[in-house]
Amino acid sequence: MTKYIWRHFEEVICGVIFLCMTLLGFINVVVRNLTTFSLASSQELVINGMVLLTVFGAAIAARKGQHLAVTALYECMPAAVKRGMVVLSTALIVISLALCTWLTYNLLVNQYQSGVVSSALQVPQWIYTLVVPVGFIMLLVRQVELAVMELRQSGEPS
Repeated sequence: MTKYIWRHFEEVICGVIFLCMTLLGFINVVVRNLTTFSLASSQELVINGMVLLTVFGAAIAARKGQHLAVTALYECMPAAVKRGMVVLSTALIVISLALCTWLTYNLLVNQYQSGVVSSALQVPQWIYTLVVPVGFIMLLVRQVELAVMELRQSGEPS
């Protein structure tokens, strides 16, 4: 059960966020059509939901090896060079994602310390930012898992 949850962690998060965004949009349309009011502040929640969908969706793509890649050069190389290319690209990706995690963590701390609130709902902004570093960490973990899988496959005879 734990292995299943780990394999589908991002999908569950994306599903819940998407469901909430859809319900919020539907409720907004119903309220707008039945009354003279609009839930204008719902846009704030939808925008922050899109940020989370993007980060966790990227983690899903990394886990499945579905990120855009140009493999023409890679396919022409011998196995040893392919392994080197996987290690180099993974190292660069890990550095980039670690930097993104560190920067979003610093943003989170800054938002918390400064007490900045969102414009529509007046919610502390750090609450929206809280999950973004976690998303980058998940993306980093999934990218490393993909690299390990690719390295194992490149060592197997074709």
